[in-house]
Amino acid sequence: MKSLQEYTRWKKDMALHGKSDLRKSVWQLVNSIVPFLLLWGLAYETLSISIWITLTLAIPAAGFMIRIFIIFHDCCHLSFFAARKANTIIGTITGILTFFPYEQWKNEHSIHHATSGNLGRRGTGDIWTLTTKEYAALSPWKRLGYRLYRNPFVMFGLGPVFIFLFVYRFNRKSARRKERLNTYLTNAALASLMGLLCWLLGWKEVLLVEGTILYLSGVAGIWLFYVQHQFEDTYYERTDEWDFVSAAMNGSSYYKLPKILQWMTGNIGFHHIHHMDPQVSNYNLQQIHESNAAMQDVPAIGIRLSLQALRYRLWDESSKRFVGFRGLKG
Repeated sequence: MKSLQEYTRWKKDMALHGKSDLRKSVWQLVNSIVPFLLLWGLAYETLSISIWITLTLAIPAAGFMIRIFIIFHDCCHLSFFAARKANTIIGTITGILTFFPYEQWKNEHSIHHATSGNLGRRGTGDIWTLTTKEYAALSPWKRLGYRLYRNPFVMFGLGPVFIFLFVYRFNRKSARRKERLNTYLTNAALASLMGLLCWLLGWKEVLLVEGTILYLSGVAGIWLFYVQHQFEDTYYERTDEWDFVSAAMNGSSYYKLPKILQWMTGNIGFHHIHHMDPQVSNYNLQQIHESNAAMQDVPAIGIRLSLQALRYRLWDESSKRFVGFRGLKG
């Protein structure tokens, strides 16, 4: 655990260099939403030429949808604009564009930040992760369920469909009135928007274009969330041993991506900094990383190394590392 003095100094540095900038925020809205809409329109127009051109255009369009999601994500942290109301309005709009209800996701994600790496507080806004002992104590059917959940074909193949069509279309049992109303608003807006597009353009065409973009962005989004916490020597501790700074610095990876992918994903690869201070706007994360040597002393994972995360299934408390199913009974 880092000293309190170091943590205080880091927080001051982030507060100084991490504030939202209205000009940068507005420009990010423009350079994210406008290209997305243009690519969406081009993908639709090329349906009459070749479906392969349409599918090819859907790939960068999905990238821009991820970028729009990062704006949504920052709004949920109230870090994209200085004004709370502006974050709520833009967060709701970008949430509709990316199929996420603003209030529900904001509340779940705040829990994720407060509990990440805490073995005693798992279950909200995170990847289902069991320890080796917990897995060994499961019944055969529950083990099968966990294996299916952690299977890459299920998590990344079926996961986006389940998330977009089911998980965020309904309210949580503990949801309060404001959250419930926002979910209803998001669903109504989505039904109206998709209904209008289907009426104007045809339901098959809209399903092919929007469905492909949404699915590809969903796969990439799940992967980003997965790899940023599911690496071999990540951080997990029981509640009495857990601390926020260690969870942020050791339990959140620095996902070192090529510049174009770093830009498209809104610098979310600097995930350790984001967890240290969610109030830092996404366009300030790299600057803070480069200006503070301590921020660079974290687990760095490139694309090639990140693929190894597909093998990780269970957390071994004795060795404090992720392991696979191989060698385990059941």
